[in-house]
Amino acid sequence: MRRTDGDNGRVAAGVGAGVAWALAAGLLWGLVFVAPLMLPDYPAALLTVGRYLAFGLLCLPLAWIDRHELRHLRRADWLHALELALAGNLLYYLLLASSIQRTGGPLSTVIIGTLPVVIAVVANRRDAARDGRLPWRQLLPALVLIVAGIALVNHVELQAVRADPARRVADYLLGALLAAGAVACWTWYPLRNADWLRAHPQRSARAWSTAQGLATLPLALAGYALLLAWGAWGGPGPVQPLGPRPEAFVLLMAALGLLASWLGTLCWNAASQRLPTALAGQLIVFETLAALLYAYLWRGQGPAPAALVGIALLVAGVLWGVRARPEAVIAQAHPD
Repeated sequence: MRRTDGDNGRVAAGVGAGVAWALAAGLLWGLVFVAPLMLPDYPAALLTVGRYLAFGLLCLPLAWIDRHELRHLRRADWLHALELALAGNLLYYLLLASSIQRTGGPLSTVIIGTLPVVIAVVANRRDAARDGRLPWRQLLPALVLIVAGIALVNHVELQAVRADPARRVADYLLGALLAAGAVACWTWYPLRNADWLRAHPQRSARAWSTAQGLATLPLALAGYALLLAWGAWGGPGPVQPLGPRPEAFVLLMAALGLLASWLGTLCWNAASQRLPTALAGQLIVFETLAALLYAYLWRGQGPAPAALVGIALLVAGVLWGVRARPEAVIAQAHPD
């Protein structure tokens, strides 16, 4: 059946709306990268538990909406949600916030920006039988571009660290390692999350997101209690429950819980409903670009020319990598 001009117009409008939703998600998710710079006097652990306390509390009314779906989840499903919440939420953001406070933002952001291709490389071995294998000849140029981009941004940022007597190179290098740890967490998370979704195609994706938010809440509460106890009895000094700037902390954590954790995911789901998966994957780069924009705006300066070239190389590498198409893996018959 031939498409009419009206059909083509509706398809184009749907794609345009999907891109707009993806852009909105990226702008919202980018906020989590600048929050540690806005509250540099707060430990990363307090920022982490604060954000996910807000997210978990927001999921309570959502749980009432999805109560019928949630009743079908078994004990094994809730344990799966707990491990996803621990690694993909709490541990990931703890590493990310710690990294940003040590590197200043841009380097951590470009390292996290490699996630689409890193996930593709890991999944290429892990899930080839299920999802197909990405040709390495298509991935290699993307990896080269990404490594070159990170190297350029790292060179610029490291020069700035060496020129600033208030900053230490050792802290900066530790921040880069912490960002790599955050990449590891969020490489593991979508693979394990996809395992559950593929195994339960009849379950609501929205209800599963709500379940992970509910699973995050007790973990964040326990982390908050441990943080306060450590400050009172074992740490270098008492931890103020809401830190030195309570109003700013509460408002920012509520904003992250509502805008980044809930509304950002809602926007991304809306984009995913309207766009081909291959195109939606490329648009994850909006998050990286938004995070870099916010970091440089917070600094009150633009990127140096070399850093700008590095960012362009990173974006090119990610776009190249996510355009690779998987090839079906044909199982060979075992010889008799």
